[in-house]
Amino acid sequence: MRARRADPDRRDRLIDVTIDLIAEVGVAGISHRRIAARADVPLGSMTYHFEGMDQLLHEAFTRFAERIAASFEVRLRAADDVDQALEAVADLVHELSDPASSRDQMVSYELYTLAARDPRYRRITTSWMRRSRQELERHFDPRVTRQIDALIEGLALHRALDDEPFDRDLTLEAVRKVAAARPAR
Repeated sequence: MRARRADPDRRDRLIDVTIDLIAEVGVAGISHRRIAARADVPLGSMTYHFEGMDQLLHEAFTRFAERIAASFEVRLRAADDVDQALEAVADLVHELSDPASSRDQMVSYELYTLAARDPRYRRITTSWMRRSRQELERHFDPRVTRQIDALIEGLALHRALDDEPFDRDLTLEAVRKVAAARPAR
């Protein structure tokens, strides 16, 4: 009889591998078999740790959103005033759209696609947006916060997909304009 190998981190590893595979091949390209092979675990581990692919995907996207929201919080909490907050927002846009972070971009796009159609995944994005806005509201009023939050997503998407992405100066100019705009009455 073969000795059973202790692997207390197996469940976490499966979630992390799932995030990696989502970035590489998209949700449509992953399978239990592919995840198990990449994680170097028996295929049966998939059903032992997760009720099905949907549970695994949900936990993977939740972990991903938590990590991104936490990095957003760190950046904005370090800002001591509005000017530093504006600089932090510009930095976030450029980090989110940097080719070096294409993994996170791809996972984000896959999550957005699922969230557009499935309320369970929309709850993940809603929680993520709520956390982002809470941090922005440390520096801006709620209406400006919503505008800046949407601007971050839009600017990052345009920079990531444009053949000639704009520079940080244009990003900072756009963020400053939104922050300075007076609400319509």
